[in-house]
Amino acid sequence: MWTPTEEEKYGVVTCSFRGSVPQGLVLEIGETVQILEKCEGWYRGVSTKKPNVKGIFPANYIHLKKAIVSNRGQYETVVPLEDSIVTEVTATLQEWASLWKQLYVKHKVDLFYKLRHVMNELIDLRRQLLSGHLTQDQVREVKRHITVRLDWGNEHLGLDLVPRKDFEVVDSDQISVSDLYKMHLSSRQSVQQSTSQADTMRPRHGDTCRMPVPHHFFLSLKSFTYNTIGEDTDVFLSLYDMREGKQISERFLVRLNKNGGPRNPEKIDRMCALFTDLSSKDMKRDLYIVAHVIRIGRMLLNDSKKGPAHLHYRRPYGCAVLSILDVLQSLTELKEEKDFVLKVYTCNNEGEWAQIHENIIRKSSAKYSAPSASHGLIVSLQLLRGDMDQIRRENPMIFSRGLAITRKLGFPDVIMPGDIRNDLYLTLERGDFERGGKSVQKNIEVTMYVLYADGEILKDCISLGSGEPNRSSYHSFVLYHSNSPRWGEIVKLPIPIDRFRGSHLRFEFRHCSTKDKGEKKLFGFAFSPLMRDDGTTLSDDIHELYVYKCDENSTFNNHALYLGLPCCREDYNGCPSIPSSLIFQRSTKESFFISTQLSSTKLTQNVDLLALLKWKAFPDRVMDILGRLRHVSGEEIVKFLQDILDTLFVILDDNTDKYGLLVFQSLVFIINLLRDIKYFHFRPVMDTYIQKHFAGALAYKELIRCLKWYMDCSAELIRQDHIQEAMRALEYLFKFIVQSRILYSRATCGMEEEQFRSSIQELFHSIRFVLSLDSRNSETLLFTQAALLNSFPTIFDELLQMFTVQEVAEFVRGTLGSMPSTVHIGQSMDVVKLQSIARTVDSRLFSFSESRRILLPVVLHHIHLHLRQQKELLICSGILGSIFSIVKTSSLEADVLEEVEMMVESLLDVLLQTLLTIMSKSHAQEAGEYVSCLLSLLRQMCDTHYQHLLDNFQSKDELKEFLLKIFCVFRNLMKMSVFPRDWMVMRLLTSNVIVTTVQYLSSALHKNFTEADFDFKVWNSYFSLAVLFINQPSLQLEIITSAKRKKILDKYGDMRVMMAYELFSMWQNLGEHKIHFIPGMIGPFLGVTLVPQPEVRNIMIPIFHDMMDWEQRKNGNFKQVESELIDKLDSMVSEGKGDESYRELFGLLLLEKIEQETWRETGISFVTSVTRLMERLLDYRDCMKGEETENKKVGCTVNLMNFYKSEINKEEMYIRYIHKLCDMHLQAENYTEAAFTLLLYCELLQWEERPLREFLHYPSQSAWQRKEGLCRKIVHYFSKGKSWEFGIPLCRELACQYESLYDYQSLSWIRKMEASYYDSIMEQQRLEPEFFRVGFYGRKFPFFLRNKEYVCRGHDYERLEAFQQRMLSEFPQAVAMQHPNHPDDTILQCDAQYLQIYAVTPIPDCTDVLQMDRVPDRVKSFYRVNNVKKFRYDRPFHKGPKDKENEFKSLWIERTTLTLTHSLPGISRWFEVERRELVEVSPLENALQVVENKNQELRALIGQYQHKQVHGNVNLLSMCLNGVIDAAVNGGIARYQEAFFDKDYIAKHPGDADRIAQLKELMQEQVHILGAGLAVHEKSVHPEMRPLHKKLIDQFQMMRASLYHEFPGLDKLSPACSGSSTPRGSVLASHSPVSPENLKMTHRHSPMNLMGAGRHSSSSLSSHASSEAGNVVMLGDGSMGEAPEDLYHHMQASPSSSSLSSTHSAPSQMIASAPSSARGSPSLPDKYRHAREMLLLLPTHRDRPSSAMYPAAILENGQLPNFQPALFHQMTGACKPCSDPNLSVAEKAVPAAPSSWSLDSGAREAQPFLSAHMGRILAPPVPPRSLLHGHYSLHFDTFHHPLGDTPPALPARTLRKSPLHPIPASPTSPQSGLDGSNSTLSGSASSGVSSLSESNFGHPSEAPPRTDTMDSMPSQAWHADEDLEPPYLPVHYSLSESAVLDSMKAQPCRSHSAPGCVIPQDPMDPPALPPKPYHPRLPALEHDEGVLLREEADRPRGLHRKASLPPGSAKEEQARLAWEHGRGEQ
Repeated sequence: MWTPTEEEKYGVVTCSFRGSVPQGLVLEIGETVQILEKCEGWYRGVSTKKPNVKGIFPANYIHLKKAIVSNRGQYETVVPLEDSIVTEVTATLQEWASLWKQLYVKHKVDLFYKLRHVMNELIDLRRQLLSGHLTQDQVREVKRHITVRLDWGNEHLGLDLVPRKDFEVVDSDQISVSDLYKMHLSSRQSVQQSTSQADTMRPRHGDTCRMPVPHHFFLSLKSFTYNTIGEDTDVFLSLYDMREGKQISERFLVRLNKNGGPRNPEKIDRMCALFTDLSSKDMKRDLYIVAHVIRIGRMLLNDSKKGPAHLHYRRPYGCAVLSILDVLQSLTELKEEKDFVLKVYTCNNEGEWAQIHENIIRKSSAKYSAPSASHGLIVSLQLLRGDMDQIRRENPMIFSRGLAITRKLGFPDVIMPGDIRNDLYLTLERGDFERGGKSVQKNIEVTMYVLYADGEILKDCISLGSGEPNRSSYHSFVLYHSNSPRWGEIVKLPIPIDRFRGSHLRFEFRHCSTKDKGEKKLFGFAFSPLMRDDGTTLSDDIHELYVYKCDENSTFNNHALYLGLPCCREDYNGCPSIPSSLIFQRSTKESFFISTQLSSTKLTQNVDLLALLKWKAFPDRVMDILGRLRHVSGEEIVKFLQDILDTLFVILDDNTDKYGLLVFQSLVFIINLLRDIKYFHFRPVMDTYIQKHFAGALAYKELIRCLKWYMDCSAELIRQDHIQEAMRALEYLFKFIVQSRILYSRATCGMEEEQFRSSIQELFHSIRFVLSLDSRNSETLLFTQAALLNSFPTIFDELLQMFTVQEVAEFVRGTLGSMPSTVHIGQSMDVVKLQSIARTVDSRLFSFSESRRILLPVVLHHIHLHLRQQKELLICSGILGSIFSIVKTSSLEADVLEEVEMMVESLLDVLLQTLLTIMSKSHAQEAGEYVSCLLSLLRQMCDTHYQHLLDNFQSKDELKEFLLKIFCVFRNLMKMSVFPRDWMVMRLLTSNVIVTTVQYLSSALHKNFTEADFDFKVWNSYFSLAVLFINQPSLQLEIITSAKRKKILDKYGDMRVMMAYELFSMWQNLGEHKIHFIPGMIGPFLGVTLVPQPEVRNIMIPIFHDMMDWEQRKNGNFKQVESELIDKLDSMVSEGKGDESYRELFGLLLLEKIEQETWRETGISFVTSVTRLMERLLDYRDCMKGEETENKKVGCTVNLMNFYKSEINKEEMYIRYIHKLCDMHLQAENYTEAAFTLLLYCELLQWEERPLREFLHYPSQSAWQRKEGLCRKIVHYFSKGKSWEFGIPLCRELACQYESLYDYQSLSWIRKMEASYYDSIMEQQRLEPEFFRVGFYGRKFPFFLRNKEYVCRGHDYERLEAFQQRMLSEFPQAVAMQHPNHPDDTILQCDAQYLQIYAVTPIPDCTDVLQMDRVPDRVKSFYRVNNVKKFRYDRPFHKGPKDKENEFKSLWIERTTLTLTHSLPGISRWFEVERRELVEVSPLENALQVVENKNQELRALIGQYQHKQVHGNVNLLSMCLNGVIDAAVNGGIARYQEAFFDKDYIAKHPGDADRIAQLKELMQEQVHILGAGLAVHEKSVHPEMRPLHKKLIDQFQMMRASLYHEFPGLDKLSPACSGSSTPRGSVLASHSPVSPENLKMTHRHSPMNLMGAGRHSSSSLSSHASSEAGNVVMLGDGSMGEAPEDLYHHMQASPSSSSLSSTHSAPSQMIASAPSSARGSPSLPDKYRHAREMLLLLPTHRDRPSSAMYPAAILENGQLPNFQPALFHQMTGACKPCSDPNLSVAEKAVPAAPSSWSLDSGAREAQPFLSAHMGRILAPPVPPRSLLHGHYSLHFDTFHHPLGDTPPALPARTLRKSPLHPIPASPTSPQSGLDGSNSTLSGSASSGVSSLSESNFGHPSEAPPRTDTMDSMPSQAWHADEDLEPPYLPVHYSLSESAVLDSMKAQPCRSHSAPGCVIPQDPMDPPALPPKPYHPRLPALEHDEGVLLREEADRPRGLHRKASLPPGSAKEEQARLAWEHGRGEQ
């Protein structure tokens, strides 16, 4: 049974729970849960992450925590009972976790690791807080560290700044907006400080923040690394100021033994000191740590004779220094100990030992030397900051190490009251001594004792340095052989204060002999008393002491004997004459110097101070003593502060009249002394004195009298320094006055109360008098007033002890009121006055509501005056902030209401005005201050305040002005972003105040400005404000985390909705005035409706209906609404606003409203248009903002552009998108499309002088000028896109305009350009693009593509497979359909993306040009693929049963014709299919087309030779004739004859009689054409090619004989055709009957295709090779009829399956011209391969290089070849395919090349030649290609010229074979780059891969080896094991232009062996494989059995659009130049 929980309310998940039970709640470890019920080990509740989802979870997975439950029950709230900062850390870490991971994803690795470190620190700090084991100070410190880290992380992650007070997050409701603003500022500053210097010092509070922070150096001596001393040493470390040349600290002494360890074993690892009390000024000094090393041992280190071993002397050894400035930076950053090595140097001359450290610092290297590189002191240093208590608290470990406190010499900057010191620092300076008859100088040691008055030696009163105990005597170190030693050694004398008076120092001088016994012989002494006779101590100075002679026998037992003697010159002058009979005689030539420095809080060296303390001894000098007090140093005064004050008040009581003023002045002097920062800490001493020790009960009367007298004098005196000092001392003077009065009142039971009150009243009158004086002309008076005003607020607390709050407030009001207004005083006085007011407001007095009621009016008056004049704005804002803070915290409601009312009346208007001024100047800080003040005031205002405010306006004009001001301020607040983006708390509070204020003010607006008094300006201001408010970024809750959103909604609700309701109701209140806001407010309101908040949209969208309705009423239409809405919609959606749900809601709400209207039809039409526009705009935006591809972007833009033009007729928007589209094309380098796009705009303009305004990037100009500029730009783009034909008409149009204006300069320019375009057309090579049909099916596609089909113009070199890959990468979610059939409805309506892609063939419009004989192919080439609107796609299929004997009988063609909306090229690379037509072509019609096409081709080619268009070379004609005549492989046209002239066929198809007759005529015509062709061939054929011609004649006779029975007129031959018969070559004519097998592979240019231009779809019949009709020439043994069924099936192209992975895909309309048995198909089984002689794929494509996409299958050496397809353009010129009816024969007879070619391979592989007798055939280069096992591939190198120039001779060619592996075929497989879709360059799939039978070719002549190939690489030869009887001799092919031939004559040629004929090899013995095409080999010649073997060396190298020639002879260069001659300049 589930029972509600009582205690278990809140817990943390300790183990993740997967919710694997019914109603289970999924929980992650670390989540917090709120528990509602429990039952048997289970809880039911919610996770705080998802408070709406309830569920159950195991109780043992939860760690319970204490919590406070409020509102128990169903809606109870639970707050954990833990420190709020712990809760914040938990929530923050959870928020950071996800953001932290994103940093890694975004590669912000540095921040990623920093944040991880901070998060770990926070977890650790949180753990410490939760442990509960910390002291309060530690908790505070941990919290400080936590908040610094939280703020740092939030700042760097771009999260909100958290305002804090004492480390706790503040509740914005509990404090004023001004305070909240200040907290934000302080939080921001602390973040910045923490960013710049990690953790900062804890800020101090109150006045103490002005305290300088002392610095301390912690020093630890780690070791002294030395190996040469071997004696005990003393190391003295001190701080030395190089600039001052003096030591500034005591010395720290470390005593080491001879091994380098501490002499005292307890000191191991405890040799450390703390150099204390260094000020900030000290840290900037040139400080050094100086270490002096003194050894203790023999006199000379290395001389054992010098001195006996038992006597030890202190002897100088060495010194080391370290510059503090050099290491300070690293110490400041490190915050921990850092080690340093101090190198020890020894002194070269002992006499200069006292300066050794200076010499080392100055680097005077001649004076010191380093004994060894290893000598060094290793010290560690650490810099600490803060007072000693803080240091002890923060670094307890340091103090546990036996730390030696090493003080500064003298007092620190701040003298603490309890700091008791009595130290005398004595420095042994130097001495001058006589030689004393010695031959060498003395070794002098000084011994010092401190003796008391009774002659007793004081114990432990000498300290050599901190860190070691004190001693009773001091022995100086000894300088060897020096009579004038300089020691410079400082000794501290910590003598007890009670023994100081009467004590003296005695110095004994001994000579330390190194001879004999080494005794120390006394030879003199000196002494000095510590105090003088007048009671002052020894002054801080150098003292020269007299040296008295004595010897070892002298006794010092009776010290009185020498104390009576003078110790120094001053003493001598004061002594009576000294009798010479004394036992001690002064040595006049000897002297001894010491210096002293006293640091004592108890002893004084000042005579004047001593006289004051003992004033009674000198009663007649009291006046003088008091006057001299101000000359006593401050240190002396604060040391004796209490004694001095007691003395002063005793003197005052003794004789008030006489000494009153002097005592007053002395008191003022002392009080002001305590204002100095150095003595600031003595103020508490003064306070304590006043409270506890002060006893001057009568003093107040005199103090008041003196003070009043000073003030009254201020008007007359010129010098007022003393008055100003008295003003500055006002605080403590009043403390003395009040305390004195209290003492007097206590003693007399309150007597003289009235007199006291009246005296205070009079004093205040004097104060007001001083302040009311005009100080403009008196600077001294000005300073007096300033001093008074500064001190004035400090006396309030003292007065409150004696007077009531109201009385004090009245005093203050009178005083503040007496100040002149700001108009009359200078600026400096303004500041002082305001500061005084500010301190008054901050004082305790102002916190009382009684005093506020009195003081507030005068304070507000002054502030009002300043704000009016815009003076001292920052101070004023501070005062206002303080007032608002006090008012907010005040609890008395009635008083607060009254005060707020007062402030509203005085400040609101002037605050608004001030803000407007500040905002116009963009002063951010001032703006922030005043905004917070304004918001504070508005937030304090309630209904009554607003009511009073609005009622108080005298007129509507005043109200209007006020409303305009406040609306303007609010608008600026949102526009200017006064508060930074991360001040979310501040921004939300601002919004809340604004929406509340607007709700109050909107009623006043409606009431006063709606009907007759309608004011557009105020209403417009209001609407603008509301719109800006709703659009504020800080209110867009959708983009923030759910937890933050919930927090905001709980506190404020959705303020956008509140404002939207307000806005809507105000709009409704407008009534007929709504028309004023049409169309002005349409854009702003549209912006509001686009806010992604459903409620706001529901409220606001109906306003558009209202606008339409009002405009309809007024104008009869709503054109303005329509126009504005469309314009604004475009810009706003492109900015990222709006979404699909908005589009639906917009249509739904408006259509619903419009339904009831009379103008329903136009309204519905408009709304529909707008929703459709939105659809397109959203598509456009999604494309543009995403990483979308060029196609998508262009498609979207075109779609949107057309919509603007055709549907809503918005010309300006249309033109904008024209330019956007143009820019896109330019970026993608689609220059032709860019030109067509700009042409759209050009066509909108006329050649007229109509002026046009400035628009986009166009200046204001006439239509003529703009059109001219556009035309020039368009022409330029057409030129860059090589579409010169499109540019020429524009050139003409421009020429016409220039001619009409007689602008001959421009005319000349444009005519030249036109001429250059004609040159370019004829000279420059252009690629012909592929075209692809793409279907986009499924609802997931963008609107403009959905369920539509397009035809796309491919990029240069782009083949089907590449295109398909590109489309799939553009639509990564899309699936490629594997069949060409039209999809059904399930695909069209599904939520997915399907792509259907296949290649299509263009059907050119300009067929006239293409059929003209003499038109150059470069011209025709353009018209074949440009201005094309129709495209075709053929699919072969069998109708009825397939005829196995002759497949052509049943083979039909399904021909699909697609018509586009626009011609290609156009404004896009793709256009939508407008119409599709499907027709079926019968087998007979197909045969007609094939034969007719071939006839046209032959006729054109023969015509070219007849008209001498092709110069001399008959290669093309030879190939073409051979291909048609020698067609016996497949029976030639005899197969058509069998199929269609059969009696059975004629009987079954009576309707085909006409067509059959037509076919017969065409065949007859072909025979005649062939006859004419052979006649032309005979005239032009080269003698070497005669055998080929003879063979052609023989074959022609056989062909004619086979047709003799059908065509009796064929028995007559032209003479050219006669000749003996030769054995049939197995050449299949390119129009031979097409087998059904091969029909599946028909290429688009095959004779089966009408117009010879059929393109292919993406079917892949094999991985490397596929045949196409018209291309296949078979050389075989004639046994072609036996096509086994299994072979047919092996080759069958499936219409439904596709191989997308095929390496080379072939077209899907694969219609081949030979039965499968005869074709060189790679799919043939091996058993049929031996029967073939040769397969030659003649070219059928137009001249275009293959795609540069090559599969890995062609790699044989494991490396990718470098492909350079473009090079072929430069080499092959205008070689054209043979199957296009619109091409001449010459254009088409060029064999095609396989596509997988590599220009960087060592050798070229080329197309096969027909026989050794065919002569030189012009052909393009063919690259290496892998063929199916058993095939031969012929290879040759090519050197080819563009058309119009005779090419140089072709290089020799090589037979080669290589394996190919079949891949199953499919009609829709994507076309690969190797699919042979190019006649010139493409390869195995459709053109030039030939399979040869085992034949060899010979040549009748021999020639030397040839080296003029393009890259001089040897061609591939047959292997020797192929048993070739006649050697294979490369045949040279060349056109016969004499110039080129001449240049080639001297070239060495390849060697040829004896003539021979083709000898077939044994069919069962396949030839050996040639070497691998990419395997590098050295060329080798072998002459075994007469076979010339040439091997091919493969040297990969990249060729960049230019074939590089090897270095060679000049003739080779000529050949290269001849080849380049026809390329033209691009």
